[in-house]
Amino acid sequence: MILPIYLYGQPVLKKVAKDITKDYPNLKEFIDNMFETMYNADGIGLAAPQVGHDIRLFVIDLEPLAEDEPKYSGFKKVFINPQIVEESGEPVKMEEGCLSIPGINEMVERKEKIRIQYFDENFVSHNEVYDAFFARCIQHEYDHIEGKLFVDHISGIRKQLIKGKLTNLIKGKTNCRYKVKPVQSKN
Repeated sequence: MILPIYLYGQPVLKKVAKDITKDYPNLKEFIDNMFETMYNADGIGLAAPQVGHDIRLFVIDLEPLAEDEPKYSGFKKVFINPQIVEESGEPVKMEEGCLSIPGINEMVERKEKIRIQYFDENFVSHNEVYDAFFARCIQHEYDHIEGKLFVDHISGIRKQLIKGKLTNLIKGKTNCRYKVKPVQSKN
């Protein structure tokens, strides 16, 4: 089932999410719905808060990028109760966008390498190291479960420049081709 994606301004996007247990109600179905919702919106990552659930869970599938970058082939993962335990390397700036902030892309600086501990969809524990674009995608989705958005990483000046666009998202003024849940409905 395709879920509505919560847009900028929704309170759940600013909450620190809670850990879950393996008996979380309808977990498999929820994960399947998250992937379906993400694919429908042409995304490569989606966190539970983006669909209104304040739980520590996100999904990533980089397969859509594999045609241009074969190294992304087969990278489809579920991260439950993740904790980034280490960030290292040089900070790297790269343009990011977000399904919860459609139509806005900004340069975001992130560390090039991370170590993350998490459970997969079968509650098998993992402790892995990622770098480059893999690390960036994980950090972006991880921010969502920490109550942060990529625009929280940009300068005050850049934020002022996009303030009108962010206000329009809060007001529900957006032309998304996917199902969304704005803070206020369109007039």
